[in-house]
Amino acid sequence: MNWRVNKPIRHALREAVKYFWMIHREQTQENHSRTRGRSVRRPSSGAAMNKFIHLLCDLLNEFLLDVYIEKNAELPGGFRPEKKWDLLIFSNEILLAAIDLKSPFDALESNYDRLTEEAIGSATDLWAGYREGAFKPSARPWLGYLMLLEESPLSTRPVKAVEPHFKVFPEFKGASYAKRYELLLLKLVRERLYDSACLILSEAGMGLKGNYKEPIEELNFKNFVTSLLSRALAITQSS
Repeated sequence: MNWRVNKPIRHALREAVKYFWMIHREQTQENHSRTRGRSVRRPSSGAAMNKFIHLLCDLLNEFLLDVYIEKNAELPGGFRPEKKWDLLIFSNEILLAAIDLKSPFDALESNYDRLTEEAIGSATDLWAGYREGAFKPSARPWLGYLMLLEESPLSTRPVKAVEPHFKVFPEFKGASYAKRYELLLLKLVRERLYDSACLILSEAGMGLKGNYKEPIEELNFKNFVTSLLSRALAITQSS
C-alpha cells in the first residue's frame, strides 16, 4: 500500500525540522534578551516539536480519528495513576496509539539517563495497565517514540563508559550519545516495548534549511509512519 511516504512526506519532514530550529532560535534569542546577554540554559524544545505532531495528525486525517495533544492526553498506568503522553489517538473511543516526542539538549549525560529511564518506565507502566484491563475495550494500542537529536561535536564524539565493577556490553564501549540513543531506540523496539521508533539527527545551522539525517533505516521516519498508518487502517476497518 502506498502511503506517499517519499517526496511529499520528506518535504513535510524537512519543514518540521526547519520549524523546530526556527522556534528554538527564537526562544534562545528571547532568553538572552531577557538576561541581557548572560549565559542561560537553552530553552525547552517542547513547543518546537509541535510541527512533528501536526505532521502526524495530517497523515492520520483521512481516518477521522480523535486526537489529543495537550488537554486530556493522560492515560492510566499499572504502577501510577496516570501519565501524560505527547499525542494520543482514538477511534470511536478505542485507544489506537500513544506517542512521545523528545528532543534532548545540553547536559547530555543527565538527559540521556533521564530519558532512558523515562522511555523504559513509561512503556512498562502502560503495558502493565493494559494487562490489568485499563483500556478496555481497546485492543493492544500502538506505542511510538520519536526523537530529534542535535548533531554536534558533543553528541557525536565517543563517550567513555564507567565500569567500576562490571564491564558494559561491547556495543556501548566508546559509543557517542547519538549512538547510545540509537541503541536505546533499537532495543525499545526489538524488546517490543514500543511498536516503532524514529531517530532524526539535525545540525543547528543546516537544520534551519530543513536538513536532517536518519542514521539507520530501521529508525527512519518512513518506517515509523508506515507502521502507525497501517495500525490506523487496521483499527478503523475493523470498527
